[in-house]
Amino acid sequence: KEVGFDLAGVVRIEPLTKERNIFYDWMLSGNHSTLSYLERNIEKRFDAGLLVEGARSVVICAVSYLSIYSRGYSNSSKTKIASYALARDYHATIKEMLTLLGERLKAQYPTLRYRAFTDSAPVAEKSLAVRAGFGWIGRNSLVVTPKFGSMILLGELIIDHDVDSYDSPIESVGCGECHRCVDSCPNGAILNNRSIDTRRCISCRTIERESETTINLDGWIFGCDACQSACPYNLRAEEHTNAKFDPLFDPTTLTPDKWLDMSEEEFLAMAGTTPMTRSGLERLKRNVLLNTSSEKEE
Repeated sequence: KEVGFDLAGVVRIEPLTKERNIFYDWMLSGNHSTLSYLERNIEKRFDAGLLVEGARSVVICAVSYLSIYSRGYSNSSKTKIASYALARDYHATIKEMLTLLGERLKAQYPTLRYRAFTDSAPVAEKSLAVRAGFGWIGRNSLVVTPKFGSMILLGELIIDHDVDSYDSPIESVGCGECHRCVDSCPNGAILNNRSIDTRRCISCRTIERESETTINLDGWIFGCDACQSACPYNLRAEEHTNAKFDPLFDPTTLTPDKWLDMSEEEFLAMAGTTPMTRSGLERLKRNVLLNTSSEKEE
């Protein structure tokens, strides 16, 4: 908490065999579409002991980013942005927080060695979060926590020490009969086995490598929060408290015309430190045009 995380847990490093097999089946069905990078380092992804030599334990941490924009946009909006992308790029922020945590641990245990990871490395962090007792895998494939919902970001310290106590998964909490996230997805991308068909996922199709198939973007130009905004746990969760995840601009003030007239310099001044630079301004403008053109066709 002192370095800015909301949740932390420790799990013993061991092969995640069950989770790996589920992942294999998901990929063999073609549900990863253009995400070809997922085909690499699968064994390492599900066994951190292969990722870091001498690794014995994983300290997994989570921080909430839920903001007023996580609650959803108006149905008429054609320029919706996933709320996590409104803040400084979490890869950099979480890496800084993890490094600070690692150094504080090292000050107490001088022989400790660690490596910090966010989701840019092949770590099955959602599986580790469940094993650490954060929550469970919701129907939309995301980790849902009882207190913070699913609008959390994860990071890990893989360390070469055993610890005196490891965490365990929680029991008797879950999605129950709720299907709100499934029903909220405009393209039916949420499958019945708590996984995603990325060919139909708006978040994937607005950020990752573009596919030949054009889908309904439902007003989104970067990412998508539809399934999360519908989740009861997110509806009752409090907004984030770590100021490092404050939105850097108000997306509701940016009309389609403002986006289309925006210069590269204006974009970088507004969002140059956010994850939105991954797509770039020109692709964002194309997504705006796709949303506005579909409106005209209707």
